Amino acid sequence: MKFLGFVATFLVLFALSVVFLAAVDALPEPVGGNAPQEQAETRAFTVYSDAPLPQGGELPNRIVAKSIGMDVTVLNTESAEIAALDADLLKGAVRYPTSGLLGVDGTVLLLGHSSYLPIVRNQNYKAFNNIQKLKEGDMVSVYSAGREYRYTVEGVRLANADEDTVALRSNGQYLSLVTCNTFAAKTARYVVSARFDSVTLH
Repeated sequence: MKFLGFVATFLVLFALSVVFLAAVDALPEPVGGNAPQEQAETRAFTVYSDAPLPQGGELPNRIVAKSIGMDVTVLNTESAEIAALDADLLKGAVRYPTSGLLGVDGTVLLLGHSSYLPIVRNQNYKAFNNIQKLKEGDMVSVYSAGREYRYTVEGVRLANADEDTVALRSNGQYLSLVTCNTFAAKTARYVVSARFDSVTLH
């Protein structure tokens, strides 16, 4: 009986520990890069644009925000399928395939993971860490093969991914960054909006 009591106590304490660690987002990273909780980040939002597919612009390959220490490779996924987006998010930020291009009117929409777990083997799970710390007026640079496009942050908001729509403005050049704020809160997303400022060769 003492042994059964010990086992019951151990199981209760273990369960409470797991619940506590999940609540403070301190559970270790799952083995393998395609865990369901990580794949869910790109699923639950709608992209809306009244503009035709972009023509004549440049594809992004890197994004830098010095004020938050962000410097991330950008991939240009050809498919909007969840599996394709999830696969490329393991390698960096991803340009949503039907969003705008650099240098032409429209909104360049970039998606990226964020994680505040203490140990993350794939650093791309932290690609968009701290974008919520961007402030109005901060500069974000998006690079193509030969140019640096600078955008000025207009605002940052926390959106519910189950209900929210990401609108792609077409009456000018814009940048939107979208991420999940934590693995534990799959429905909460930070959305950064920025307006084109200038372009230089690099």
